[in-house]
Amino acid sequence: MSLAPLLEAGPAVQIHASTAIAAFLIGALVLWRDKGTKLHKALGRSWVVLMLVVATSALFINDIRMIGPFSPIHLFVITTYVGIAQGMWAIIVNRDVVAHRAAMRGTYVGGLLLAGAFTFLPGRRMHAVLFGADAGWTPSLIVIGVALATTGYLWLHGRPRAAPMLRLKR
Repeated sequence: MSLAPLLEAGPAVQIHASTAIAAFLIGALVLWRDKGTKLHKALGRSWVVLMLVVATSALFINDIRMIGPFSPIHLFVITTYVGIAQGMWAIIVNRDVVAHRAAMRGTYVGGLLLAGAFTFLPGRRMHAVLFGADAGWTPSLIVIGVALATTGYLWLHGRPRAAPMLRLKR
């Protein structure tokens, strides 16, 4: 592992990578912990700001140019903006917790797990950071497989729920 590829990159890449890592960690806490608490709301707001920075900074990363300065991975920027807007609208305006949960979980999965998995392909910067430039496909396929498995699990199940407590009659 070497941070040299990140340290040698421009500010857009450094901002993007650092906020994506923070959003990944904070988002996992928000998804895993109890909902509706002050901590959930504070971490959730922080996560939304981080995700907006992640998405916006991605617009300034143009290593792969297919359509002008953009590539298909930039579609994740649009889905992130839309997902955040839907999630915030659902909880603030409609007070719809189910729609809020779905939008935020979908944004975490699509905007971080799936988009992040693409950064570990050989030839990409994060592949060089984590595995080294000459590591080949094997570690990438393992990381992508874990990301896809986690994505599938979160998509289907979300946060594990504790069994309901039984009330004992006295």
